[in-house]
Amino acid sequence: MKFTDQLLELPLFQGMSRTDINEVVAHTKLGFHKVAQGKDIVSAGSECKPLYLLFRGRLLATGAADDHSYSVSEDLAAPVVMQPECFFGLTQRYTKSFRALTECHFIRLEKAEVMRLCTLHEVFRINMLNVVSAQSQRIGRIPWRTEPQDIRSKIVRFVENRCIRPAGRKELAIKMVDLARIIGESRLQLSRELNRMAAENLIELKRGHIVIHALEKLRD
Repeated sequence: MKFTDQLLELPLFQGMSRTDINEVVAHTKLGFHKVAQGKDIVSAGSECKPLYLLFRGRLLATGAADDHSYSVSEDLAAPVVMQPECFFGLTQRYTKSFRALTECHFIRLEKAEVMRLCTLHEVFRINMLNVVSAQSQRIGRIPWRTEPQDIRSKIVRFVENRCIRPAGRKELAIKMVDLARIIGESRLQLSRELNRMAAENLIELKRGHIVIHALEKLRD
């Protein structure tokens, strides 16, 4: 695939004309960055610059509770813009850590280049606003959603609210007693439901870990 075709698949460049994308390639300082499998890319709390755009490979994104009592990890496949909502605003730091699950290929955009692209290319500007607005709106809706009633739905909601994408493989590093307390269920009832899910091959239970093979399948 041509590089311009790969660029057009990235969320911030989708919808651009061939003329515009060729102009971007010719006149924009695109930093290319390769990260080997298993290597850390950024850590939670580190400054969110430059803007990383994954165009080939798979990432592991991990977010942790403030008291470090649990963490939620998820697999993300390209194309990915790494937390663009953290690129601007009051706190310009990553809230998640990212590690390469495969060899990963990135485009890095410095803030000056992002601002220039927003100024010169309306499609890029709209895409940037749409990506950030969609994340903001999703988070804003969380307190207003109807609370789940059964244990399985509570587990799904707990994970979903802490992930970038509401589908795919997820892994929770959490004690059973902590998860039961957070979702408002007894440890016994939670254990029974988790074992039912494991029997249905929806999850895998390990000591202190719950691996969800595909989050979307828990809603079926």
